Amino acid sequence: MTDASPEQQPGPPQPGPQHELLKPFEGTFRAVVRIWMGPGDPMESTGTMVNSFQVGGLYLHQNYTGDSSDGPFPDFRGRGYWGYNFATNEYEGFWIDNASPMMQLERGTVDEAGKVWTMVAEMLNPQTGEKMTKKSVIELSDPDTHSMVTYFVSPDGTEFKGMEIQYQRAPAE
Repeated sequence: MTDASPEQQPGPPQPGPQHELLKPFEGTFRAVVRIWMGPGDPMESTGTMVNSFQVGGLYLHQNYTGDSSDGPFPDFRGRGYWGYNFATNEYEGFWIDNASPMMQLERGTVDEAGKVWTMVAEMLNPQTGEKMTKKSVIELSDPDTHSMVTYFVSPDGTEFKGMEIQYQRAPAE
């Protein structure tokens, strides 16, 4: 037995305690999504997120399928990965979906209790082409319930909520 951290072990990297914090996200979750495209009430949709560890347990793969709807994204699909970078000591996330032509990359940290992740990304506003900041706050309420709230920060520093997702573990079939 050695006291070396996972990234210092000989051979390929192994999942560490940082990955253990992601374990409650593994599984199938029903999602309720609210998106604000401007002032007023949000658009609401539902879907299913299936999360599984891949690549030797280093990355949580996210596979989202929206329920068919009449909204602006009738057959929404998204894919992502979430993991921990031992070199930067940060969590990193990657997301793509069929509602956006951009690859979204974000990095962040978890609070001391291991329950709230704050992930930040710089991106271009798809409507104006200007740089903006995206901040996602992911909160683990219990092993079966978590949420993600996404805020956008405009160039003038104004922060506004753009999306909120509530996840509830789906019953075993």
